[in-house]
Amino acid sequence: MALGLAAAAPRLGVVAEVQELNAELLGHDSATATLGAWCAEHHLASPPAIFARKLPLAKGADAQVRSLLQAAPDEPVAYRRVELVCGRRVLSMADNWYRPRQLTPEMNRALANTDAPFGQVVKPLGFHRQTLEATVLVVERERATPRAVLRHRALLETADGTPFSYVVETYTRQTLGGP
Repeated sequence: MALGLAAAAPRLGVVAEVQELNAELLGHDSATATLGAWCAEHHLASPPAIFARKLPLAKGADAQVRSLLQAAPDEPVAYRRVELVCGRRVLSMADNWYRPRQLTPEMNRALANTDAPFGQVVKPLGFHRQTLEATVLVVERERATPRAVLRHRALLETADGTPFSYVVETYTRQTLGGP
């Protein structure tokens, strides 16, 4: 059954907004900074501050993750799962595997003991982001907006190209301008 014109217009708006968010994320190295600017621009919260709500989950680094990070067989790889939140909105869920030896002791303490987002903590490294995959999860044919609207897989690398973080970010419908 085809969507009527009235029903299709809001769907196209949602898809366009997700595409805009995707373009913003792809155009910047820090998802945290991008989400902060997005939250401010779309008036999602006041103040538009991003914080990481840590979730109690542990996942080891499998062979694929260790390979992407170029981690030595005996090198520790840490894991952190968070919800990135702006106001009352959960903007994304992030699974992050990282090489603690590539970070400073202060950075490792901040990641373990605060609600600071990863991108904010490691900003002094001058990292760049290599997106491995960006998948839009919303399609025009759907009547309801799914909880997850966009997924990115990316590597964060130091200025010399050394990978230190692998992240899978799932952006929620709460990143969109509606309720």
